[in-house]
Amino acid sequence: MGFFVMIDGLDGSGKGTALDALKQWAAKKKKVLDLREYGKKDQGYPKSIAEYDVIISAEPTYVGYGKKIREELIQKNKKHSAQEIAEAFAKDREALYTKIIIPALQQGKWVFQERGIVTSLVYQPAQGVSLEKVKALPGNKLTLEHAPDLLIIMKVKPETTMLRLEKRKKKDNAIFENIAFQKKIENVYESSWLKKLFEKKGSTVVYLSTDPPLTAKDTKKEIVKIVRTKIEEEKREVW
Repeated sequence: MGFFVMIDGLDGSGKGTALDALKQWAAKKKKVLDLREYGKKDQGYPKSIAEYDVIISAEPTYVGYGKKIREELIQKNKKHSAQEIAEAFAKDREALYTKIIIPALQQGKWVFQERGIVTSLVYQPAQGVSLEKVKALPGNKLTLEHAPDLLIIMKVKPETTMLRLEKRKKKDNAIFENIAFQKKIENVYESSWLKKLFEKKGSTVVYLSTDPPLTAKDTKKEIVKIVRTKIEEEKREVW
């Protein structure tokens, strides 16, 4: 089987920075497919992933339901119910796992992903959809059966994330990107029930702080160290 790393946390917590660092590290010796770049070209999903060693992924995706989520469902100027948003995330996730993630892991590939089922377990209940209903959605049930080997949760204060989001050139205009919502979910990411849920699924859960004075360079260095250490512990091939 392959090796699955998922990175999650508040908006602006450094997930993208961490994922890019893993991509750069892997690309030194392995052939990498970045689904973020591939999807943005309106190519859908690749017909074959056989030639790649590492898959870089993100949720929501940039195709199908994922594209609809990004461009419409979670935009501040749109009004969609929490249930509709939860279902869209689950359907997007189901397609991603069925077409790419599960086959990649079965083929022994490595998958590094930004966001995933963790986001839905944290965000959707905060919007009013019960945790049990979120977990029961078909796409979410599927992904919980294929939990990551390593779950890295980025720790950062909501005030810090808002400052980072304000500095971004590209604004997502997402309904979640406000201080009130980020404070509402901050402690959920570090809750014992979430940690225990994934540990029962076989995941190793690690928390990585990105608050100042730590820098993006520190995040990049530490994320590679965490993943590399996990690889060595499992006696897998180290690049």
